[in-house]
Amino acid sequence: MSVLIEDRQGGLDQVGHARPERRAGPAGSSAKRAFDAALALALLCFFAPLLLAIAIMAFLGQGLENLILALVSQRWIAYCRVSRGQALSLRAREFVDAARLLGANHTRIISRHIMPNLFPSAVVIGTFSMASAIIAEAALSFLGLGVPPEIPTWGSMLSDGRTYISTSWWLALFPGLCIFFTVLGINLLGDGLRDILDPRLKRSGSGIG
Repeated sequence: MSVLIEDRQGGLDQVGHARPERRAGPAGSSAKRAFDAALALALLCFFAPLLLAIAIMAFLGQGLENLILALVSQRWIAYCRVSRGQALSLRAREFVDAARLLGANHTRIISRHIMPNLFPSAVVIGTFSMASAIIAEAALSFLGLGVPPEIPTWGSMLSDGRTYISTSWWLALFPGLCIFFTVLGINLLGDGLRDILDPRLKRSGSGIG
């Protein structure tokens, strides 16, 4: 969405015209204000998306659909801001100007040149967001605000195991270890994907070798 807004409204300027500064159009400015408003909502929640998720679950009640809504209520902001910023940067690059000179229209430029360069960042953000979502879901289930009790989750297992922590400590230990190693593995996967997909790291690595 951010790419389309910036391309259509901000415009992929015609080559040959002076363009000292690129400005987003009215739709791009509106999208930026929407993103900033969402960030302001996060600031009101003391920089903790989990607090907003707790408020949503407390208001809507337990349920898988409500849990998904609570988890994605703020996590879309990172995707939109990164894609918008990169779209603004990519449309000023030389290969976009070259494609325009060769007669490529907006749709072809977006599909062949802009979107492939946005995909690596989206993948990396997705891995880190998945790790934070797992922690948030476990926290909500631990507090009794996640999915219904009949659905097993690591967070609810931790909550049930704390009752027997003095006699059966392993009931709380193993769900906690599962959360820890899963989040650690996803974070390492995100670091690895960033190293593999970032062309700047590829160039620096090849130059060192």
